[in-house]
Amino acid sequence: MTGKPKIQEILEKVSLAAGFMLNKEIDSIVSMNKSQEGWIAEVEVLERKSVPDTQDILGRYEMKFDDGGELLGYKRIMIRRRSDMEMIQEEV
Repeated sequence: MTGKPKIQEILEKVSLAAGFMLNKEIDSIVSMNKSQEGWIAEVEVLERKSVPDTQDILGRYEMKFDDGGELLGYKRIMIRRRSDMEMIQEEV
């Protein structure tokens, strides 16, 4: 790979890093934004499987990457049941 990685390559690195570092099944990549230091991704992972699946516990993690796609750090920022409604603020 030459130059800066493309967004698709960063997304792949997010998926790989989340699966490896968190050792959990990735449910979704919720957001990904460019920052001054690189990239900030929010991923949701399956913390605990339940029956029915609406009671699954999902954790949301913020993961920071440099411009080359190397993981700089991560932290869990939220935990919820799959059935819980999520309040989303729209940017104006």
